[in-house]
Amino acid sequence: MDLVVRVPALPRPGDTVLGDRLLRFPGGKGANQAVAAARLGAEVRMIGRVGSDAFGDELLRGLAEDRVNSEGVARDRHEPSGAALIVVEEGGLNTVTVAPGANRRVGEADVRRLATGLSAADIVVLQLEIPFDAVRSAVDAARRAGARVLLNAAPASPGVTLPEVDLLVVNEGEAAALSGLAGSASASAEAAAKALGRSARAVVVTLGAAGAVLWAGGSATRVAARRVDAIDTTAAGDAFVGALAYGLASSRPLPEAVELGVAAGAVAVTRLGARTSLPTLDEVLFS
Repeated sequence: MDLVVRVPALPRPGDTVLGDRLLRFPGGKGANQAVAAARLGAEVRMIGRVGSDAFGDELLRGLAEDRVNSEGVARDRHEPSGAALIVVEEGGLNTVTVAPGANRRVGEADVRRLATGLSAADIVVLQLEIPFDAVRSAVDAARRAGARVLLNAAPASPGVTLPEVDLLVVNEGEAAALSGLAGSASASAEAAAKALGRSARAVVVTLGAAGAVLWAGGSATRVAARRVDAIDTTAAGDAFVGALAYGLASSRPLPEAVELGVAAGAVAVTRLGARTSLPTLDEVLFS
């Protein structure tokens, strides 16, 4: 669950800043990406965990409202639902602190639910808000079924060895941290994407207002972003990943799927909140 407050400027350590009213939105990277793909027209099945609490009830209702199949989402009796504390300043920049809650207990039982009915026609979308062992197991399950894997390696953990996947998606900071090029004069998005290409068939580095870089087939392609007035960047990455997954699932070529992701992210930043900002296909194609 995302708990959001808008402020004139992000607080520095030790500061107290008066903000606007507290807002609450269903969130979570995995759920946001599931909804993002579903709103564009994909058939989506969600695997994960929420707590046996009021937030869990609300989060499951939110998935159902967007026609996401949540039969694979377990109710955990030992941990509360995950929550994110989000502070957004004027202009859209934000800070996010996540309390994983039930997400921390995603494991083999959940991977078995993923594997049930998984086929070569499916795309498995993963993030790093769940234990890394579960991510590796899910990648293995997808591989056995012949399904493609899209890994959004966020939040990034420097030094971690990523599993081999079909498509890796990171933002500029995550790319630098995971590639080991942080602080290096050569740490451009292209250089980081090339370095990360050792663990993925293709790599996308998202660059916010500058669009994205796609590394595939031994070369880099820049995808420009639309010019928009951003008010909240919270769900831009999730909108991008959901649209990218939808594009691949609907048999679009990879560069075209990346363009769709960039367009979805541009629409998302013009609205406040995470789930509420995720666009429909018409909004992405014609805005």
